[in-house]
Amino acid sequence: MTDLALNRVSKNFGGVVAAETVTMAIVPGRITGLIGPNGAGKSTLVNLITGMLPVSSGTISFGARDITTARADEIARLGFARTFQNIRLFKEATVLDNLLIGYHSAQTSPVMANILGLPGARAETRKIKNQAYELLDRFGMTRYADFPAGGLAYGHQRRVEMMRALASAPSVLLLDEPVAGMNDVEAGELGDIFRSLASSGMAILLIEHNIRFVTKLCEYIYVLSNGRIIAEDEPGNIVANPAVIAAYLGD
Repeated sequence: MTDLALNRVSKNFGGVVAAETVTMAIVPGRITGLIGPNGAGKSTLVNLITGMLPVSSGTISFGARDITTARADEIARLGFARTFQNIRLFKEATVLDNLLIGYHSAQTSPVMANILGLPGARAETRKIKNQAYELLDRFGMTRYADFPAGGLAYGHQRRVEMMRALASAPSVLLLDEPVAGMNDVEAGELGDIFRSLASSGMAILLIEHNIRFVTKLCEYIYVLSNGRIIAEDEPGNIVANPAVIAAYLGD
């Protein structure tokens, strides 16, 4: 199992500092929380980790490997998957087809073999579809398999995005506001799934505004404000921290 570590990571957009000397560790087998007010820089950190934005200074490592300057596709191949704050689905495609896209990196059959429908390619397609249906069942979404993804309710679209991320069998999962717009029952169901993923050894970074959800689910929490980590601790200590209270409610 491999730790993901940020060491004094900063990101500047011209004169604007979006992240400043951020140091964090995302550990396998644990759900790590990242909270903070709007505009704190939480999504920016995910974009830095996944190679979607270049780091201005500092380092990001995955185990012994320095991934600070790695491309997004290289990082994905190392076992990273993410969801987005704003849902990004192929809205006209079915739910099942959106999931199958997530299995692309696991396919080994040559393109021509798939075009010709050769036996090996057909067998691999069946295997992948079976895996997709297992994910659908796990998320309670089987009955929506043939629905256009864009026609689903917001909470169900969120589930589709999470399933697509999991299709690549990641070792690191970065969740950007996964339960936004969901009620407590829906959020609780997903929380149970996240716990089971962590218990299997996956490292999970959870960004979420639902503080009650985060404190129930995460073993360790970082608090970001104006691009800087202002607190890090176990949930019980975080919610009582004066600096955290001030960041959310003002002095």
